[in-house]
Amino acid sequence: MMDHSMKTIFSMLKTGTRTSLIAAACLLPLAGCNFAPKYDKPVVPPPEAYKELPPEQAAKSDGWKTATPADDVLRGKWWEIFHDSELNALEEQASVSNQSIAAATANFLAARAVVKQARSQFYPTLSVTPTVSRSRQFYAPTGAGEAPKPFTSNEYALPFDASWEPDLWGRIRNTVKASTLESQATRADLENVRLTVHAELAEDYFQLRILDAERRLLDAEVLAYEESLKLTKVGFDAQLTSGQDVELAETQLDNTRAQATDLGVQRALLEHAIATLLGKPASLFSLAANTLDVAPVAVPSGVPSQLLERRPDIAAAERRVAEANAQIGVARAAYFPTTILGGSGSSQSSTLGNLFSGSSLIWSVGASMAQTLFDGGKRRAVTEQARAIYQGTAANYRQTVLGAFQDVEDNLSTLRILAQEFHEQDAAVASSQRYLTLANVRYKSGLDSYLDVITAQTALLSSQRTAMNLRLQQMTANIQLIKALGGGWDTSHGTIVSP
Repeated sequence: MMDHSMKTIFSMLKTGTRTSLIAAACLLPLAGCNFAPKYDKPVVPPPEAYKELPPEQAAKSDGWKTATPADDVLRGKWWEIFHDSELNALEEQASVSNQSIAAATANFLAARAVVKQARSQFYPTLSVTPTVSRSRQFYAPTGAGEAPKPFTSNEYALPFDASWEPDLWGRIRNTVKASTLESQATRADLENVRLTVHAELAEDYFQLRILDAERRLLDAEVLAYEESLKLTKVGFDAQLTSGQDVELAETQLDNTRAQATDLGVQRALLEHAIATLLGKPASLFSLAANTLDVAPVAVPSGVPSQLLERRPDIAAAERRVAEANAQIGVARAAYFPTTILGGSGSSQSSTLGNLFSGSSLIWSVGASMAQTLFDGGKRRAVTEQARAIYQGTAANYRQTVLGAFQDVEDNLSTLRILAQEFHEQDAAVASSQRYLTLANVRYKSGLDSYLDVITAQTALLSSQRTAMNLRLQQMTANIQLIKALGGGWDTSHGTIVSP
């Protein structure tokens, strides 16, 4: 396939004028053919809308809504939509100190350096090896019978070589293009790592805060159970209750204390995980207990087609498809001869002052061409390999897009169902509270045993802890939806740029 520059040169040759011929001769080494296939982004037809968030149900999904024209893109610091200053501070620390982000940044910088290496092939290679030598020799005297006499001399030399490979077949251009595309994919990989780290940190933070809330609930229940134990002991001393009631109250109190203590194990592990995400040793980090005043927030889901621009993993996969396409051009260029333009020269003199004089300079220029005549099918196999790699990367891109659609649908359905379940669980907590009130009244009236009170207290505590767990699931799905939508990534705003 002939690129635009070669077509321009041939049109100049057709004009036949002297100026056109000279210009074409000068431009010919700088242009060439490009044997990479024309690149077209693999097609993955997106659905028109998300199945799990139809417009008629958006208003019923616990505050979740479709995107509006003024709010259709989440910005980079997406965690700020939760309005939690402590979370914001932790996320800022992770942006600076997280080692996974640091490693991904280094990979991106290395990929940019590879682009610079590839671009260097456009230019000639010049080398010089200056030498200085001093030698002692003997010369035969002219007189008969005289002994040879020594003499010393200096020798200065300045040899230099130059070589250049004109990119006649597009090998260098496609190599540079492939390196540039890989650097863009690595840039998207960096954004994907950032998105993953920030999402994981937010999930761990909210889970820790839910544990704090659950611990406060259990601590309050322990105090209430301690009072219940005192009342049962008073009743036992007055022979109004049995010793079984006292044992039941003690058992319930001890079990609740154990549950409250067990939460400390999970909290410690989460605190250690957050420290690692912040790039700190776990032994040097702690997070004081605090209340959780955050609820799931409305996230602009937009339309499925926006995922092709919003998700960094999709952007990375697409850039690697284009890179594989350029590598086909590199492989096909091997069928054509390699041309090297070279020159060498040297300036030699016995004195430094005459080293740069015209009489001391020798030089030569020339060109060479190398063509492989038989390689046992190696070039054909390399080309077939490049085409197969392209097909594989295109399939990976399509799979990444399909997986992205699934991620969004999964979290939309999770949030929709959890919203209904959370309201139902609130009703269960209210009914459990009424059940406990009634059980206490009947126990104090002597109508029921203390076992009924224990049963009601256990049911209420279980309902409350279930409600907290559902809130955690909502917050986790909230964060996962933001991640599935690409966080703050947006290629239309120039996030992917050539190095």
